[in-house]
Amino acid sequence: MPAAERTAAAWLREGTRVVAATLVERIGSAPLDPGAQMLIGDDGRIEGSVTGGCVEAALVEEAQRIFAGGPAHVAAYGISDEEAAGVGLMCGGAVRVFVHELDPDSADRLERTAAAIEDGEPVAVATLLDGDAAGAKMAIFPDEVLGALAPEGLLDRSVIREARGFLDKGVSTIRHYGSGGEVMGSELSVYIQAFATRPRMVIFGAIDFSAAMAKLAVEVGYEVTIVDARRPFLESPRFSEAAETVVSWPDDYLAEQRLGPRDAVLVFTHDPKFDEPALLAALAGDAGYIGALGSRRTHEKRLVRLREAGALEEHLERIHSPCGLDIGARTPAETSVSILAELIAVRSGRAGASLAKTSGPIHDSPTAVG
Repeated sequence: MPAAERTAAAWLREGTRVVAATLVERIGSAPLDPGAQMLIGDDGRIEGSVTGGCVEAALVEEAQRIFAGGPAHVAAYGISDEEAAGVGLMCGGAVRVFVHELDPDSADRLERTAAAIEDGEPVAVATLLDGDAAGAKMAIFPDEVLGALAPEGLLDRSVIREARGFLDKGVSTIRHYGSGGEVMGSELSVYIQAFATRPRMVIFGAIDFSAAMAKLAVEVGYEVTIVDARRPFLESPRFSEAAETVVSWPDDYLAEQRLGPRDAVLVFTHDPKFDEPALLAALAGDAGYIGALGSRRTHEKRLVRLREAGALEEHLERIHSPCGLDIGARTPAETSVSILAELIAVRSGRAGASLAKTSGPIHDSPTAVG
């Protein structure tokens, strides 16, 4: 997304007219999530994709109609849609794509939005999908708003209030409002794409598994911190290459942090005097995933000590240990893949089973973007 925003801003500054095609809804399976964007310049340049190739040629034709004076609109594609028979989605899903020309004066807003996303600053982009002003946009920051959707103000106030409520969780969705901007109504539709700060992963223990996990977790979108009370263990550059490193006891560190449902705590220390304070402190917080390395026997002994320390049974059930999916992982890299797979499954509410042995949609209708 930041690259698309910066590209659009650069083209606009050059005097190029730009049509943006934004995936706003996915029904069933499709290659990309809502928020994916494709840019078409009136000079023939094309950047980005919304389906990985299924409907892009049709969207170029839509863009030409808009350059010729056609209105902004939502285009629907799917194998059941006769109009789109030639561009049916191979994976059997359907998509709705909003096609509109970007305001030639919006380069500053686009660059400011891109910078916020790159810096991890919360921002939501609201786009009006219908009505006379379809295509109007607002960039909504925690304490600033750039742009407007409607001159009368009520719609803007309603959207700003809801968008800021979405920022904590990164929720993105289409919202419906009355013709005057009332929250109760369905005459106007607004696509709100919220970019929350990156989820955090706190790893306790500076060991090989931590270094391997940090590299992969950053690629998945986590901001990673490796914590160890033993300074010499953290001095190797393999830990700081992909993660922040902090010398601290686990409970002291977590006492100063505010973790939420999108965040993860991993305990890799293999030492009760570090493991148990880390787990007790994690259980006192709101991290969405708490995982610990160790054998089944090690974890059973650990649970006994945690109960003796006062941990409640319902809290202990939050600990994933041995953490990871059963894929036969042995190396630090393989184990990291296993744990990340379980973490993603927990976050998505999935069982982590083989897709070949399950039925139903591969993708849920997403409500969050990373």
